[in-house]
Amino acid sequence: MPRLRLVCLALLPLAACSQAQDAPSGFTDRLDRQFQAAVAQYESGRFPEAVTALESLLREVPESFEVHELLGLVYSAQSQDAKAATHLEKAVRLKPDSAAARTNLATNLARREKPALAEAEFKKALQLEPQNYDANHNLGELYVRAGKVAAATPYLEQAQRINSASYDNGYDLALAYVVTSRFADARQLLQNLLKQKDSAELHNLLGEVEEKDGKFVAAANEYELAAHLDPSESNLFDWGSEMLLHRTLEPAIQVFQSATERYPNSPRLAIGLGIAYYSRGNYDDAVKSLLKAADLSPADPRVYPFLSRAYDSSPSQADEVIARFQRFAEQQPGNGRAQFYLAMSLWKGKRAQDPHLDLTQIGALLKKSIALDPSLAEAHLQLGNLYSEEGKYADSIPEYQRALELNSDLADAHYRLGQAYVRTGEKERAQEQIQVYQKLREQHLAELDKQRAEVRQFVYAAKDASVAKP
Repeated sequence: MPRLRLVCLALLPLAACSQAQDAPSGFTDRLDRQFQAAVAQYESGRFPEAVTALESLLREVPESFEVHELLGLVYSAQSQDAKAATHLEKAVRLKPDSAAARTNLATNLARREKPALAEAEFKKALQLEPQNYDANHNLGELYVRAGKVAAATPYLEQAQRINSASYDNGYDLALAYVVTSRFADARQLLQNLLKQKDSAELHNLLGEVEEKDGKFVAAANEYELAAHLDPSESNLFDWGSEMLLHRTLEPAIQVFQSATERYPNSPRLAIGLGIAYYSRGNYDDAVKSLLKAADLSPADPRVYPFLSRAYDSSPSQADEVIARFQRFAEQQPGNGRAQFYLAMSLWKGKRAQDPHLDLTQIGALLKKSIALDPSLAEAHLQLGNLYSEEGKYADSIPEYQRALELNSDLADAHYRLGQAYVRTGEKERAQEQIQVYQKLREQHLAELDKQRAEVRQFVYAAKDASVAKP
């Protein structure tokens, strides 16, 4: 998913506004001094005093473009956008040929969630002054906020041509290039920006460019540089995740271990460490890390698929794992996967140690999970397995068939269906399923590919969630 940051459109600074620091035409010396005092108050951040002075001035010069424009800026600086709008609109009516005034009004409209009106004002500003950096930049940002990245790009490019030293515009333009898969353009722009400022966020974004362009070693190097420059939770996660995605497992474990020590309350770092341990075959450590992640964020569904899989290989912590799945199922009674995980945790945890295991309870949970989410192929597969364990082979066959309708790459479902056919005397159909199973195993289309896909999905979703939070 694209990782566009949420931009904040800024009004033009006072110095950029049309003659705002000069005395308005027709002022007396006294009014001039009052206006210049208000300018000084605005520039020093003394906004209430500036408002008082400007409101007083308006009573004497109600048609002054400069006073309305400055008062609009003062109210905007205090996030009083509705009050600012009154004066910025008046300023545009007084001087409709001012590109700066129209840009400020457009920015105010954008901040008040009126994108269509904002777009129209930005375009009017650009008709008046095509080389206006702020109008180009802010219109580009408006399109970015609306998700119209392709439409934003030409305006961000024009702003960059006008001011090639603009770091913020350059960064956002590079983001736009990434989203539109213009990786060579993004790489070149980021390398130019790095000559101006060697920052962690530029290295991180360049790492994303290299990752999306298939240059995995270069991506890992950029993520590492970003993490060294700024060892933030996000940069450490990106660095560890890049190595995890491409199964450089020992370094991934080291990065995630260090990161979880620095940020012990980060669920996604704990999940990342758990996945790295599991991928390396350290199943006990994987379960411990994933249990911690479940406690840090009990409602986060991302941890439970990995906890279930690690628990499959390390059932020694059965009571603790079952307790986490029980909590998740209680918190989300309408979640089919939550019921499925609870069923499987009970079945795995007690299968070897409790001869009086209540298979009826397991079956009820699996049926409930299917009722809540009929698309759960794994639940149909496991319900078929439960029937087979009880000797109900005829009942297991429809469950295996349904599992394969939902996911034909489930190698275990083909194998189990073949075994059920053997038990019901359908030898030819059994042989067909066993052959499909063997072919899938030979092509490695089963568990390993599924695990890699789930890891990639977790990493990208975790990155997107982090970006969306601000």
